[in-house]
Amino acid sequence: MAKKTVASLQTSSKRLTKAIKMVKSPKTGAYTFKESVMDPSSVNDWLAKK
Repeated sequence: MAKKTVASLQTSSKRLTKAIKMVKSPKTGAYTFKESVMDPSSVNDWLAKK
């Protein structure tokens, strides 16, 4: 189960997006958060990966 939060960040010349994904650990069952700053067009691909 993954929830997504997407925030738009804008620098001087490039537009970037920070995506946060909640991932469940298979060993403990606890949830962890993975963050990444990337181009807005690649957010959906990153969120779809496990």
